[in-house]
Amino acid sequence: MIPFNKPYMTGRELSHIAQAHANGHLSGDGPYTKQCHKWLRENTRASAALLTHSCTAALEMSALLLDLQPGDEVILPSYTFVSTANAFALRGAVPVFVDIREDTLNIDERLVESAITPRTKAICVVHYAGVACEMDLILDIAARHGLKVVEDAAQGIMSTYKGKPLGTIGDLGTLSFHETKNIIAGEAGALLCRDNDFAERAEIIREKGTNRSRFFRGQVDKYTWVDIGSSYLPGEITAAFLAAQMEAAGEITRRRLDIWNRYHAWAERYEDRSIVRRPIIPEACEHNAHMYYLLLPDQQARARFIAGMREAGVQTVFHYVPLHSAPEGLRIGHAHGTMTVTDSHSERLVRLPLWVGLEDQVDVVMNAADEVLAGL
Repeated sequence: MIPFNKPYMTGRELSHIAQAHANGHLSGDGPYTKQCHKWLRENTRASAALLTHSCTAALEMSALLLDLQPGDEVILPSYTFVSTANAFALRGAVPVFVDIREDTLNIDERLVESAITPRTKAICVVHYAGVACEMDLILDIAARHGLKVVEDAAQGIMSTYKGKPLGTIGDLGTLSFHETKNIIAGEAGALLCRDNDFAERAEIIREKGTNRSRFFRGQVDKYTWVDIGSSYLPGEITAAFLAAQMEAAGEITRRRLDIWNRYHAWAERYEDRSIVRRPIIPEACEHNAHMYYLLLPDQQARARFIAGMREAGVQTVFHYVPLHSAPEGLRIGHAHGTMTVTDSHSERLVRLPLWVGLEDQVDVVMNAADEVLAGL
């Protein structure tokens, strides 16, 4: 079976982990964490970058930094992972779901403004498949209404919008280094601050609400509890693994793009015959080949495709169940307007395997898909 995902190792991860042990520091914020922070600042140009134990943790930190209160509203797409909504719901905020665009599957920026109410405090965008949302218009809407913008860029490392790295365009941004992402550490994430407004408090929240980091920099003579917070930092073993991945980020992205481009060229013939629809990348967006998906005619066709590919020895998967129709989404959130595109695309989307090391098997995947698509 060709798996949907297979975690890639550069070859330096285990030696980095051994060095972390030799350094005598395995808890958070050791030398490898600092190396990762430096890489993030240099490659995203964020004013502050902090490793977290997951992208979920970074989103929860964002909610704390925004001082959300029960009853506050946050506008976000329904077609996203549950963490996007959970982070705000944990503070008592109400997720307000907005439909997605037909082309990119990102939040439809044209629908955002009408969803704003006196209780709205923030807009959380999700850069689906590492392809940027229409950030200029979203930032303009936010500025006119005095709202903050959070970027869920879990899938967006090494992607840009008009030359700007994803996660650094809004007020706060979050990244994921989960094993299914492009650059991995098993479970890890990062919080990015566009400017210094949130940086100092983010550091405190991440360190259990203490000013411990300032103490270690010699800025205070002792550290103590100064704010609410939690333990959001990863251990040094995780950071050591991630540092090796970051060192190879350019090569990893190039190899993923090669696979993505092969899929894209192959699928063109089926799009021309209206059998599938391929991903659409707007001109302002440079993507990172996080995933390659196809939109099939309907849910039944997708089910037959996944079953046929499985019989041929290839694992393909669908993606999110929309949050607006999930039990908890119905209980604590609400949809603004119709969710026509979200409902349609979520039923028709299928993802093909895409991981570094798949190169020699891409033809096997495409040949299997040829056979299955011929029978749909």
